[in-house]
Amino acid sequence: MAEFDPGPPQPFHDLFDACPDYAPFRDHFWFDWGPVFYRGRLDGSARVLCVASDPGPSERIAGRTLVGDAGQRVQGFLTRLGLTRSYLCLNAFSYALIPSHGSAAARIIRDPDQTTWRNEVFDAARTRDLQAVIAFGRLAQKAVELWPGRAGLVIANVAHPSSRNPTVLLDGWREQVAILRAVVTPDADGQSGLPNYGATFEETDYAAIPARDLPFGMPAWMGDDAWGRVALPRHNNSVFRPSPDDRHTLTWIAPTT
Repeated sequence: MAEFDPGPPQPFHDLFDACPDYAPFRDHFWFDWGPVFYRGRLDGSARVLCVASDPGPSERIAGRTLVGDAGQRVQGFLTRLGLTRSYLCLNAFSYALIPSHGSAAARIIRDPDQTTWRNEVFDAARTRDLQAVIAFGRLAQKAVELWPGRAGLVIANVAHPSSRNPTVLLDGWREQVAILRAVVTPDADGQSGLPNYGATFEETDYAAIPARDLPFGMPAWMGDDAWGRVALPRHNNSVFRPSPDDRHTLTWIAPTT
């Protein structure tokens, strides 16, 4: 039987259960879909903590963060560090942010209740094995900046994987891969000597999400949208919101066999 993620252990279970109420900010989030908290190791073995902004449609279906197109790009980043399992992915926000509400997000991320809770989660993730934090994008970087527990850790601030400026994304990611390879201990089955990023983002720069990161019962293709990236018309995610968005509907497409 394939590996799967059994869910959060203590103390993360209680921390996630104590997530502050997003109801006061519901107009800025896809509130009714609820929160998504993590992907990866919560057992203290993570050597890298990845922080992103918020979950998206694919993440809501999977119940794990950084699973869709952006997550598969992040997985490719981790693969270049030689990591196959020793990582943990968290978010600045537990609910999916409506992209056009970025100005409100800059205020909400400083909310005292949100900040206190988020820092407690980050503190729980900081074990003696943790070697580095990678903050993907502006909101993630602000969340890490507001975390006192970051002191003494190597912090890599890079563009969000969904950045619309591929040159900035690739230049920053290429630089940080080179730096982090000197900091992060690869997993025994990892390959830290893979080529670094080139001038353009290629299909080989993606990596599928391992089954061990997903809950039991997910289809085998979940977390690998390579089939969609070659489809006509192309779609980088198997889950998306309709347009116009009603805040209540998601469309999930399976590959044809």
